Amino acid sequence: MNGLLDYLRNQAPPWAWTGFAAAVALLVVLLVMRIFRLAATRATSHHSVLGLIVRRTEVPLTFVVSMIALNVVLQAAPNDLTAIGPVRHGIGVTLIAAMTIFLLRCVRVAGEAIVAMNPYDAADNLRARSLLTQTKVLTRTLYGVILLIGTSIALMTFPGVRQVGASLLASAGIAGLAVGLAAKPVLGNMLAGLQIALTQPIRIDDVLVLEGEWGRVEEINGTYVVVAIWDQRRLVVPLQYFIEKPFQNWTRKTSQILGTVMLWVDYRLPVDPVRAEVTRLCEQDKDWDGRVGIVQVTDTSNSTMQLRVLLSSENSGRNFDLRCRVREGLIAFIAREYPLYLPHLRAEIMKGEAPEAVPSPIPEPHAPESSPTPTAPQTHEPPPAPIAASGTGATPAPT
Repeated sequence: MNGLLDYLRNQAPPWAWTGFAAAVALLVVLLVMRIFRLAATRATSHHSVLGLIVRRTEVPLTFVVSMIALNVVLQAAPNDLTAIGPVRHGIGVTLIAAMTIFLLRCVRVAGEAIVAMNPYDAADNLRARSLLTQTKVLTRTLYGVILLIGTSIALMTFPGVRQVGASLLASAGIAGLAVGLAAKPVLGNMLAGLQIALTQPIRIDDVLVLEGEWGRVEEINGTYVVVAIWDQRRLVVPLQYFIEKPFQNWTRKTSQILGTVMLWVDYRLPVDPVRAEVTRLCEQDKDWDGRVGIVQVTDTSNSTMQLRVLLSSENSGRNFDLRCRVREGLIAFIAREYPLYLPHLRAEIMKGEAPEAVPSPIPEPHAPESSPTPTAPQTHEPPPAPIAASGTGATPAPT
């Protein structure tokens, strides 16, 4: 039997036994991973987090285990095989790539599992949004770190690259300073991203007011944040903006919010009926959370007073709709019940007599003495008879 094996070993091609061993190893790996997958699928639900992890990591894990088996077979192969060195090196680099892909998939699946376990579509979703923000920022950071480490390890397996790297370390001082100055915005945004993930001045789905715009945080990427404006525009802001400049965060502690409705009305409008109408409007509105619904006189002018209606809701979107409906209802109520007490323009009419006109004296002309002018004869007519008023008419008095 040993002689037969020696004969086959001597007569077979150099790579026959190594190839056969590699094929057997791959078949065993595939069989074992198939059994593991069936057992894990049976033990976990299809829609559970563990089921998601098993399904998403099956292919890269199988690839990693296969590369490990091939690496073991090649390391046990004779060193005098043709091209055994390059093949071993290629399998080693492939194993590093497979491990990198597997770790990236694990990070991604872990992030998706955290998001699935903490849905943020509820009304009070502060904790879920915090976890979502940390998960997204840290996931992207780990992506970059894993890719950098995996690429570095793969390149270090090449002797030529190691020598180039050693020669570059000697002149890394000035080059590192130049690269650092050139990459300052990128590095600054990366550090700002880590700071945002840890301190969380903003989170996914936070309501912000910045640069005069109102919107919600839609994405937090590695270098910038996308804010969805209410009119479907998108505001792209660098991460460093949220570290260096002030902004308003309406949902920093909780998603509950207060909103105001301002009305200018006449001084004579009674406030108590308006309060009763606000209470009625709030109680029948689904967007009011029952915490605050009050009416106050907050300002006055020379002709009107200002009413402020303070309303509370579970989030800013519902509060906006609530304020619009309450404003419409109050305007309709005042126009229906107290139409004369809407804002009016007051004016005062002053009555007085014009001052009497004082005639200015007109000098009489004097004719020259050398040429007297004859005067016309004057006739004396009796003065007009006085008019006496009696009843509704007027009759002349006798002369």
